[in-house]
Amino acid sequence: MENECSASLPELTLDCLVCVFSYLDAKDLLVAAQVDKIWNEAAETTSLWRSMCLQRWTFCNIACLTPGMQTWKKYYLHRSQVEHKMTTGRASADYTCKTMRGHMGKIVGLAYLSENMHEFGTETLRSIVCTASTDGTIQAWDVQEGRQIWSTSSQKEPLSQIITLPQYALVLSTDVRGAVKMWNGHSGEEQASFSTSSSKCILLAHIKNNKPFLTIGTAGGFLHTLAIPNLTEVSGVTVFATDSIDLLFCSPDKQWVVAGTLESSDQSPKIFYSDSLTNPIEDEPALSSSLPINGCVAACWLPTEAARMAVVHADHASSPNRLTVFDLTAKKSKHKVDILVQQVTSFELSESAWRPNLLVEGHASNTILLVHGEELKVYSMSGTLLHSFHDHQEAITSISVDAFRVVTSSMDLSLRVYTWQNENKIRSLKSCYHLLGGSHRFARGITAVACDHVSIAASVDGANGEGVLRVYSFNL
Repeated sequence: MENECSASLPELTLDCLVCVFSYLDAKDLLVAAQVDKIWNEAAETTSLWRSMCLQRWTFCNIACLTPGMQTWKKYYLHRSQVEHKMTTGRASADYTCKTMRGHMGKIVGLAYLSENMHEFGTETLRSIVCTASTDGTIQAWDVQEGRQIWSTSSQKEPLSQIITLPQYALVLSTDVRGAVKMWNGHSGEEQASFSTSSSKCILLAHIKNNKPFLTIGTAGGFLHTLAIPNLTEVSGVTVFATDSIDLLFCSPDKQWVVAGTLESSDQSPKIFYSDSLTNPIEDEPALSSSLPINGCVAACWLPTEAARMAVVHADHASSPNRLTVFDLTAKKSKHKVDILVQQVTSFELSESAWRPNLLVEGHASNTILLVHGEELKVYSMSGTLLHSFHDHQEAITSISVDAFRVVTSSMDLSLRVYTWQNENKIRSLKSCYHLLGGSHRFARGITAVACDHVSIAASVDGANGEGVLRVYSFNL
């Protein structure tokens, strides 16, 4: 049949075949590769598979892998297969589920230590998740193998937050008395510490000019910025005189750090030019401004824009919530930098009762996801309600959003997986399936969820007060 097919077609040069094959999709290209040696050579052309990868995915991480270990074709086929498994979500066939125990207290935070990049084709690929607990320990877990890698010794005070710097294999934590510590991600050994003497801290790790920094917001409204790895303080600034810092974000372009409070309807979120925090000028205050809104309820960045921020706010307790989007830019001259805040859009949310526990996340440059109670709602930048989902039976506790999917966790002991779809060039969100998190006899609910490109990790509150980590690893 192959010979008949080849004989019936005029002979084309390799370049002509490559040009014709550029109109084929992946499935047809794989079929064409089976015709004969010349067609196979044309169908293997790197530029064809590279073009398909970049058309389907904005970001493809292939350059950092060992030469010969990876090709654009392997990348396309492997990533497509994993995403198909994430979309169908068939137990055993598409993923394996493991429950990992080791903490004696509640899990208060989890974060991936492995870099969240699409790297395929290596047998050593591992997803590593770190968890912090009220028992005072941090533990690292191998998701694919379902085993603990290391555990720190128990600290004197219960831990309250954990973040990671995967690029540097570092883990950072804080406890209920404001003691901040840094740990080696390979061994769990303590590397450095810093005391804020605060009853509550919020941590933000960011990289500026290829140097890592840790910024800490305290219950007293103070902002510390520390140099990593020694955790030496490079700057300190009072943000709020009496209110705590509850929200702390760094923009995608790394130019801005935004701090906000949930305690007062009279306070505006503060914007700091990150250079003035990480490289302060002696005797000059940190360069800052305020967003022109009060009563911040929740906020997030739109990830594909340089510095586009969505803020849910209400001026007064009786006022309806509004969602306002701002673009932040820096106007630089020879001797100064001016902070420019431009309002992109603003609209009223119909749910005026949305106050505490509201979650907001951004997708691409123009889509905003809002969670309150059992509902997940998706809005456009114009304020149009695109989707409304009520898939959970109890309150949603956490949401993870990336370019391919959305995962929500709930106190009903389930995770709900959604995937982004392109229908007639319109981006939409499709509800796919539930992942069950255990039995109500032994657990109270799922408190948090995090994802990388091949796995989902969730913390579960045990009925006995001991938290467990439940992981779903998609088969490669």
